[in-house]
Amino acid sequence: MVLMNFSTKQNFQILAGVAFVIIMALGNYGGDFNANFSDSHSTTIAKVLPANGFQSRIYFGDAVMKLAQNGAIDKEKFLELYQERDGLPQEFSDLLFKPSPKPILLTKDNANYYLNFLWALGLSNYMSVNSESPVNGEHLMNLASTGGWTLGKAENGGEYFNKFKIVPLTREQEQLVKKIAENTFRPCCDNSTFFQDCNHGSALLGLLQLGAAQGLTEAELYREALAFNSFWFPDSYIQTALLFKAVKNIDWENIDPKTVMGKEYSSGSGWYENVNKEVTRLGLIPKVDEGGGSCGV
Repeated sequence: MVLMNFSTKQNFQILAGVAFVIIMALGNYGGDFNANFSDSHSTTIAKVLPANGFQSRIYFGDAVMKLAQNGAIDKEKFLELYQERDGLPQEFSDLLFKPSPKPILLTKDNANYYLNFLWALGLSNYMSVNSESPVNGEHLMNLASTGGWTLGKAENGGEYFNKFKIVPLTREQEQLVKKIAENTFRPCCDNSTFFQDCNHGSALLGLLQLGAAQGLTEAELYREALAFNSFWFPDSYIQTALLFKAVKNIDWENIDPKTVMGKEYSSGSGWYENVNKEVTRLGLIPKVDEGGGSCGV
């Protein structure tokens, strides 16, 4: 993804033409049609974006503090950015100055904070396998993930690519991260997490690095990846959840994260063809916008 003015926010839509299919799949055979559909839609949103958040097993430890110590995060710039946005909550500003063993509780309100912390980590944390990264070439300094990272000491975040051993990984852990990164995608483009050309790619790579270093299994890492992507791209994954329930009769909690995070359902073109286009064909109409992130700070 080439830098500048690229927004990933998409208009949220719900299934109307297939409302009956959804209701039948949910077992709502009687009662008021509109009420039942509204209930099923609300239930789906609540599963994708739990009101109490997603309790991750991953924690930062001293990673954010080390990013600040090495200049990949400029504490003054970071705090100033959020001062303009009503301030950075204390628990997040504390990460810049001291370790935290507390597992991440991801919510709609804090997803952006974690996105930026993880962006810096995925961009700058050293892995030997990053020598094979598609961003490691002549366009390195001109990507949304590099040129767009303006919260470090350097003018261009590309200066920090693969530079610091913030989260040390064994060879086996690196291979696990690379394997999952190459098979997970994001709805803002067609590139895998390993091709971290935007902030979401860098952030998810950073998350996988933390999780692998902390001993999470492959299945657990895919579950974490799907949860974080869902909070960063809520519109996209709410539609995906509705489609899986309506067409495949699979509830969100029973979906295979590896399948959903693959190219077929999570890349930009894959999501459009297999989710958005499909539910549109079935009678999709615009509804509520649940928000979403952009590819900038």
